[in-house]
Amino acid sequence: MATAFLQCVDESCRRRFPLNASEYRCEACGSLLDVEYEMAAPDRAALLALWQQRKSSTGIEGQSGVWRFREMLPFIAAGRSVVTLAEGNTPLVEAARAGDWAGGVRLTVKHQGANPTGSFKDLGMTACVSQGAILGCGVVACASTGNTSASMSAYAVRAGMKALVFVPAGKITAAKLAQALEFGAMVIEVAGNFDQAFHLLRSFAKELNLYLVNSLNPFRLEGQKTIIFELLERRGWRVPDYIVVPGGNLGNVSAMGKGLCELRRHGFIDKLPRLVVTQAEGANPFCRMLSAGATELTPVADPQTEATAIRIGNPVNWKKALRSIRATDGLCESVSDAETFEAKAALAGDGIGCEPASATTVAGIRKLRKSGTIQAGADVVAILTGNQLKDPESSLLRRSAEELARQRVSVEADAGKLRAALERALK
Repeated sequence: MATAFLQCVDESCRRRFPLNASEYRCEACGSLLDVEYEMAAPDRAALLALWQQRKSSTGIEGQSGVWRFREMLPFIAAGRSVVTLAEGNTPLVEAARAGDWAGGVRLTVKHQGANPTGSFKDLGMTACVSQGAILGCGVVACASTGNTSASMSAYAVRAGMKALVFVPAGKITAAKLAQALEFGAMVIEVAGNFDQAFHLLRSFAKELNLYLVNSLNPFRLEGQKTIIFELLERRGWRVPDYIVVPGGNLGNVSAMGKGLCELRRHGFIDKLPRLVVTQAEGANPFCRMLSAGATELTPVADPQTEATAIRIGNPVNWKKALRSIRATDGLCESVSDAETFEAKAALAGDGIGCEPASATTVAGIRKLRKSGTIQAGADVVAILTGNQLKDPESSLLRRSAEELARQRVSVEADAGKLRAALERALK
C-alpha cells in the first residue's frame, strides 16, 4: 500500500498537502508542489514481469504506456478507473545518419509524436484529467502554444468535461488549433504571447472553478515521468549516457528527473544519465540562468522562435527543472532556428519527421559535440516531443523555390508530357 500526498519542492519548507488541494503552490512559501509517496520498497523482479505482462492486455488501461506502470503512480487508488486513450508505447528508433550528422554519436530517438493527439502531452493529460475526474471537476482549462490544447481537449471530451483554451493569437499552428476545435474546446485567442495568456488564465481560474492542466499541475508530471520508464524498459534497463529533451515550460525535464531518481531509489537502475535541455536562442531563459550561474530565472519578455512549441519566456517549472539538472549533472544548450531546421532535415534523412521544437535536441547534441562536451560515440537518446504534422507550414516555408521545383512537378494529363517530365526529374 502507498500513501500519496502533495509536497512543496522547496527543501527548506517541504510542507505537505492533501491530493485534493485546490492550489498547486505551497501556501506557506509559494513554491510548486510535487506528488510524493510513502510506499514500501517494490519487488523489482515481480514488477518488471507484471509490466511486461500488461503489454498483452486486452483492456485499454493495460495498453496504456502510462497506466501499465501504475504501481509507480499510486495517487490513483487500485481499481479506480482512469481517463485514457491508450497513450504511450511510443517507438524507440535508431537514427544513425542523424547521429553521424550530429558529430558521431550513437543516437536513438524516443518519438512522442506517436501518441494519440500527436505529442508527449497525452502522457501527462491522462494523469491530470483522471485526477480531475476524481475531484469532480466539470471544466478543465489551459494556456497553450498548441500541443497542450489539443491533448487537453481530447481527454476532456472523453471524460465528459468542458474544455477552455487560452492561446496567443496568431502564434499557434492551424493544425494544433484544428485539433482543439474538433474536440469541442472553447478557444480564447489572447493578443499577446503564451506567458501573458497563462497569467490571465491563472488570475481568475479559482473564481470560475477551473481545473488548470498546465504543467504547474503536478499530476501532469506524474504521467510524463513514464517516458523514462518506457524508454529504459525498451533498453533492457540499460541507462544511456545522455537523454536530451526540448525545454519550453520545462515540465518534461522536471518529470524525467523525478522519474529517474525514483527508479534509482527503488533499485531499478544503479546510475543516472545526464539530462540535457535544449532551448531556442530567442526563448532560452533557463539556459541563460545556468550559464550565468544565477540562482533565479530572469524571464524573456518577448520570446521569439519558429519552434512554436517552446516559445515560452517564463517557464513555470524552472525550479523543478533545476533540481533535475543538478541531480543528473545535466546540461542546457541553446540553438538557433537555422540550426534547428538543419537538424530537422538530418532526422528526415533517417525517415524520421518531427515538429521543429523536437529537432532542437539533435541541433543541441551537435553543438555539444563540437564543443567536446559530449564525447564521440556517446550513447544518446533524443526525446522528440511532437508529430511532424503539428507544424507542416514550417517545412514548406523553409524550402527554397528551387528545392520545391525539384520535388514538385505539375504536368498535363498527357502520357508523353508526363514521361518527359519524369525523365527530367530522374536525371
